[in-house]
Amino acid sequence: MKVDKKSPTSGEVVFERVSKRYGDVTAVDEVSFRVAAGELVTLLGPSGCGKTTTLRMVAGLEPVTTGRVSIGGEDVTLRAANERNVSMVFQSYALFPHMTVLENVCYGPVSMGADKAKARELAQQKLGMLGLTGLDKRLPSELSGGQQQRVAVARSLVLEPAVLLFDEPLSNLDARLRRQMREEIRELQQRLGLTVVYVTHDQAEALAVSDRIIVMNRAVIAQEGSPRELYESPRDSFVAGFMGDASRVRGRLERLDAATGEVALGPIRARVPHRDAPEGPVDVAIRPEAIAIGSPSDDALPATVRKASYLGGVVEYTLDTPVGVLFAISSDVESPHAPGASVGVTLARHGVVVVPALTKSSGPG
Repeated sequence: MKVDKKSPTSGEVVFERVSKRYGDVTAVDEVSFRVAAGELVTLLGPSGCGKTTTLRMVAGLEPVTTGRVSIGGEDVTLRAANERNVSMVFQSYALFPHMTVLENVCYGPVSMGADKAKARELAQQKLGMLGLTGLDKRLPSELSGGQQQRVAVARSLVLEPAVLLFDEPLSNLDARLRRQMREEIRELQQRLGLTVVYVTHDQAEALAVSDRIIVMNRAVIAQEGSPRELYESPRDSFVAGFMGDASRVRGRLERLDAATGEVALGPIRARVPHRDAPEGPVDVAIRPEAIAIGSPSDDALPATVRKASYLGGVVEYTLDTPVGVLFAISSDVESPHAPGASVGVTLARHGVVVVPALTKSSGPG
């Protein structure tokens, strides 16, 4: 029986032990997850980790080797892409260059037999929703990159899908426009209550748009959770390093109570959640914002500035220390430290994380 679009499960996506193999190569290895209706979940990971293949299996563009895919409470594992009530915004936008904006947006409904007048009316509505009113007669070549991206979204929304899929939608835009467009996508998703599966390799983008993030590595899920959970409590060194910049060093942990411990890094100490790690040597991930750079002193970790890069609002530093190389960011641009300078490092509590040793994941690299 077809699920009503207003049902709480109408946009729910469920993967149950889904694998995708190409001959002897396993691209996705028994992956299981759930995307609730109205939720935006991002698949994040390095190139070749399986995230785009996973998205294409949601869309029905790649057949599943083993496992089960359901959308809206229905098993769609064997259904074709046009039978899944999903729509996809591609990295290239895939707009027809010879068609106007309106013709591009109308193409889906018209090709499926919808009344042309009604399709045009719905297309105009979606264009207005995305701030494209008055651009309906232009060709894609007459639009900016951001406008083309909005047209691609409008063309997907006009089909009124249960699930909207994004495959690296902002990768062709410059940094400033990427920030603007990710805010627009998030605002649109929340305003319309859309169920969205979003693929990117950009950590900042994932942190900005997501309700939850699924980090993939070597064809499996490395960790999933809220942006804050993944940033502040990474499961292992891979996730710690992938969810934003982090310097990985060795420290020594002394457990203080049931929840916290004290990590010693040379002469400096930081009180942090011990996350059930045993006392003794541990891996420690240190975020750049946790590092304060000052003058050398007995209660600071001695460091030498290897590199200093002025970026306008901040200075990025690479520091050589007795415990390893640290990457730091300072907002003090008025009196930067020069390469070769001797400095002292202290740590804030926030941004210092005890992480288990990196575990090996099955699957291809």
